[in-house]
Amino acid sequence: MASSPNRAIVRPGNAAVTAKGTCDNIGTISNQKLEGESVMRKMMLVAASAVVLLILSAAANAQSISGDYIETRSADVWTGSCVANGEMNLTGDQAILAWRVTKGQWKGVTLDGLSVVGVVKASATLGDEYNNPYPAKAVMIVDEKACDDQQKALVEFAQAMSGELLKNVVRVEVAPIKVEVSGHNGHYDRTLVKAGNIAGIETRAINGKDHLCGNEDVFYQPLAATVHSMPAVAELDKFDGDGLNVSWTVHGKRSAFVGTFAR
Repeated sequence: MASSPNRAIVRPGNAAVTAKGTCDNIGTISNQKLEGESVMRKMMLVAASAVVLLILSAAANAQSISGDYIETRSADVWTGSCVANGEMNLTGDQAILAWRVTKGQWKGVTLDGLSVVGVVKASATLGDEYNNPYPAKAVMIVDEKACDDQQKALVEFAQAMSGELLKNVVRVEVAPIKVEVSGHNGHYDRTLVKAGNIAGIETRAINGKDHLCGNEDVFYQPLAATVHSMPAVAELDKFDGDGLNVSWTVHGKRSAFVGTFAR
C-alpha cells in the first residue's frame, strides 16, 4: 500500500502525531543553528573590528622621529679602491655620529630640538667586510637641554639607529650641542656639530678639486640608518675627551656623510 505523505503514527495512550510535525521540528532546529552561527559570526566580526581599531590607535599614537644626521670617520668614504685598500686595517676605526631631532618621540619621550653625539673606537676599519670591527667602545654626548628621561631616550635612540656600533657605552657626557645645516633640496653646502669641548665636526660639499684618482665613488655606506645621505669633506673631525684612550683632530678628509633620518 502506498504511504500517505502525512502518515499518522498511533501510540497507545497518546494523541496521534504526524510525520510532518517531525519534519517541521527538524526545520526549526536547523533555523536555530543558522541563527546561532550568524550570531557567532557577528561576534567574531565585532572582536576583529575592535582589534583593528586598537592597532590603528596605537599606530596613530606612535609618533615617528626625524631630523638631521652627520657622520665622520677616520677613513675616506668617497674614494677609489686604490685609496680605500691602502687605508684598510690602518685607519677607519674611529668615527663620530651626530643626530639632531627636528621632531618626534622615542618610546613616548618627546625629543623635539634635542641632539645626541656618539664617538666610536672600533677594533677594525668600519665598513670593511673582511674584518670584524666589534667590539667597539663608545662615548655618548647628550644635549644639556635634555632632562634625565630625555637623555636616556637619546642614548637608546642613537643605539637603535646604529645597530651594534654604540652598544658598548663606556662613558656618557652631558654638554651643549650645536648643530647647523646649510643647504637645500637634499644638497648640503656646509654643516657644523659642536659638542661642548669634547667633539666637533665641520663639513663642506665635495667639489672637482677633491678628486685624486679620478674614479671616486661612495666606497662605504653610512654607519647609521638614513633616509637620504651624501658624502662630504670633513674640514674638521675632532674628539678630545675621555673614555676611548685616544683623541684626534683631522682636517680636509673625504670622510663625512650628511643627510636626514626618519623612523
